[in-house]
Amino acid sequence: MRDIEFPNRLFVAPMCQYSCEDGVPNQWHMVHLGTRAVGGAGMVMTEAAAVNPEGRISPSDAGIWNDEQAEAWKPIANFISENGSVPCVQLAHAGRKASREAPWRGSGLVGAEDGGWQPVGASPVPFDEGWATPDELSESDIDALVDDWRDAALRSLNAGFKVVELHFAHGYLAHTFLSPLSNHREDSYGGNAENRARFPLKIVDAVREVWPENLPLLVRISSTDWVQGSGWDLPDAVEFSKSLKKHGVDLVDCSSGGVSPHQQMTLRPGYQVPFAEAVRSGAEVPSGAVGLITESAQAEEVLTSGKADVIFLARELLRNPYWPLHAAIELGDDVEWPDQYARSKPGF
Repeated sequence: MRDIEFPNRLFVAPMCQYSCEDGVPNQWHMVHLGTRAVGGAGMVMTEAAAVNPEGRISPSDAGIWNDEQAEAWKPIANFISENGSVPCVQLAHAGRKASREAPWRGSGLVGAEDGGWQPVGASPVPFDEGWATPDELSESDIDALVDDWRDAALRSLNAGFKVVELHFAHGYLAHTFLSPLSNHREDSYGGNAENRARFPLKIVDAVREVWPENLPLLVRISSTDWVQGSGWDLPDAVEFSKSLKKHGVDLVDCSSGGVSPHQQMTLRPGYQVPFAEAVRSGAEVPSGAVGLITESAQAEEVLTSGKADVIFLARELLRNPYWPLHAAIELGDDVEWPDQYARSKPGF
C-alpha cells in the first residue's frame, strides 16, 4: 500500500488493554505489541488511542493527544519496525460510550468523583439504560474535534508509525454520526446519508492533509448495525467506502455492530467476511476481514478467493502471538523465525 510493503497479509487488530495512566503507554504495551511483531504479524496495530482525553473508553485507555504520550509510543513503534513488522496506530474517540470501567471491573459508568467525565455524541441519546446521556456536539465542537484528529495524526507520524487507522466503528463517536439510530440531528451533520457522513469524511480529509502521501491510511467501519429494518446496513457501508476511497483511504477494515444494544447477530467462523467481500467488490477498494478467523487454511481461503485483501486477527493472537509463524508452516511456507527462537522451529 502506497510505499509500504508488508511482509504478509496477517495484521494485528486493535485490542484495548486498559492499562495506561493518563493515556501513556508503558512496558505492558511494549511487550504486548512487540511480541506480536516477533510472532510474525505483517502489521501490528495499537489499541484505540484517543485523540483527546474525553475520547477514551475508560480512564485507563491509551491516548495520543499530547507529546508525552507520543514520546512513550516511540520505542514501541521502533521495536515493531526493527522486528520486521509495520507499526500502525488506531486513532479513536469513544463518544457516548466513553468514561466506562475496564471489562474486568464491570464496564460500568465512571463518575467524575472517580476520574470520569461527561461523554459527548452526535445527539443526546444514551447507548442504553444505565448509560450517560451524551452532550450533543455543536458545530464548533465538531471543528475542534477535527483538529484533534489532525494533531493526533501528526504526533503519530513523529512517534514512528507508518500506518494510521481511523476508528469509525462499534458505536463510538464517528459511527454515531453515521447511524440514524444514534444521529437525530437536524443540521448539516444529520438527516440524509450524505450529511451523516460529513463529520467522518472531514476527519479523513484533515488526517490526509498531514499524513504523508506515501503512507497508508485505513478506516475501520461497522458494516451493519445488525438492527433489522433500521439503522446503518451493508449498502450504506459500501456507499460510504466509495467516499472513503475518493478521500484518500487505502483500505477499509470491515467489522460490525456496537451502536445499539438491540443488535441481533449470529456469531460463526468468519461471520464478517461477507462484509469485506461486499466492500471490496462494491466500492472497489481494498478491504480487511476480521472476526472469528482462527485457522490458517480459513484465513488463506479468504485471501485466495478474493473476499478480502488482508486478515485482521484479534483474540487468536491473544491466545498465541506466534500464530503467523505456525500458520506459515501449516500452509507449506518456510519463513525465517527470529534467531533467538529458531531452535524451536518445527523441523529445525
